[in-house]
Amino acid sequence: MAGEFADFLLSLLSSRSEYAEVRFMREEGKSVSFNRGEYEGMDRSVSSGYAIRALNRSISMGFIDREDRGLARDVVEKVIRTSMKPGKNRIWVGKAVKDRWSAGTDTEMDTADMLSFVRDMDRHAMNEGAQVSTHAMSVGRRFEHFVNTAGTDIEGEVVRTQYFYVIGVVEEGEFEQSFEQFGTTQGRRYFDGLSLMERISEDIRGLRESTVAPRVERGYFDVVVGPEISGIVAHESCGHPTEYDRIVGREGAQAGESFLTGKPIPYRIGSDSVTVVDDPTMEGSFGYYKYDDEGVPARKRYLYRHGMTNEFILNRESASLLGLESNGGGRSSAWNMEPLARMSTTYIEPGDHSFEELFEGISRGIYIKSFTEWNIDDIRLHEKYVGKDAYLIERGDIVGRVRRPVIETDTISFYSAVDAVGKDLEFSAGTCGKGDPEQGVEVWMGGPHMRLRHIYIK
Repeated sequence: MAGEFADFLLSLLSSRSEYAEVRFMREEGKSVSFNRGEYEGMDRSVSSGYAIRALNRSISMGFIDREDRGLARDVVEKVIRTSMKPGKNRIWVGKAVKDRWSAGTDTEMDTADMLSFVRDMDRHAMNEGAQVSTHAMSVGRRFEHFVNTAGTDIEGEVVRTQYFYVIGVVEEGEFEQSFEQFGTTQGRRYFDGLSLMERISEDIRGLRESTVAPRVERGYFDVVVGPEISGIVAHESCGHPTEYDRIVGREGAQAGESFLTGKPIPYRIGSDSVTVVDDPTMEGSFGYYKYDDEGVPARKRYLYRHGMTNEFILNRESASLLGLESNGGGRSSAWNMEPLARMSTTYIEPGDHSFEELFEGISRGIYIKSFTEWNIDDIRLHEKYVGKDAYLIERGDIVGRVRRPVIETDTISFYSAVDAVGKDLEFSAGTCGKGDPEQGVEVWMGGPHMRLRHIYIK
């Protein structure tokens, strides 16, 4: 029925629009959680509806929550009327695409499997001595059907699974806490490959050691950072500032702007060692999609290449501002939300250094493997990362743990300090918020170990 009603909506729009599109979306979700051995319950959700968009003198959108033809005619009339008002923005149309695709639909975990998985992780954390122990898992299934007046007709279905935990310990009156999130379109087999119980045990041991570890003195150090930090840096100080709606100020009152506004492309942001990629086509990733929520084929995007800006994240609307093709960056968190220029899997591309080689030549430095806190300003320029799992380096060797070293710098200084990039590559999951009303979309962020020279630590 969704296909028939989508065709009906498109027929109402097409005769009165320069360009029009219809997007149907149905989402089903379920989640379970445990807190210190107590089952906190299960949530289920179902949501579906249609988004329509028309272009005439301006762009106009409308939303329809049920297959009611009378309601549909009223909403279409309002959308057409609004699109006749003068406006500057346009929509890149592109070629027709017809396809059917799916990801993760054969890996969906059932409720019993979710319950046993989360319960076992919670029990394990408590047995290891965690005083704070919260664990949750969710599975979301999305079906989407997109048609437009250019002839595009795409149906897609994706199942995404995520698990997160919060654990905390108290030692000698000091408290340390860890939050980790994992997500995939590969279901249980992905989680089975993560050795999560071993990770939790190691995390708890590290938190205990951190509570009694000395703090490092302020000053400049050579620093090695782990994939968790290179990932959050890639996401926050590359992914967000290259979303083109932020660059032109459209997100200014909602999610911030970009330090790249007004800058030429290419523009130097760091050393030649740094290349940052956003790739929605990475199989198994939490943010995987074959087509975006505007029916545009997804592809790998090089945002920063060898220390220079190279490409922005574009949806149909922002692509039209540049006179370029959309690169498949239009994402919407729900049927009644507009598609915005968004990230998917954003990471710093690996280099050619082994883990051991990154420490060579460091007479006195800091190895910050992971973070416990971060923040960044609205233009994604000035930022701060507080280490969780961190160690002192002397004469190329790790010699002891230090507590909460703080990198406080700016995007260009951070990337410019990178002089060596590791061969490894690791990802963590996140739910990226943007817009007003806020939209949260699934993402991966990651990277390799990296070495930075002469970074101020406080």
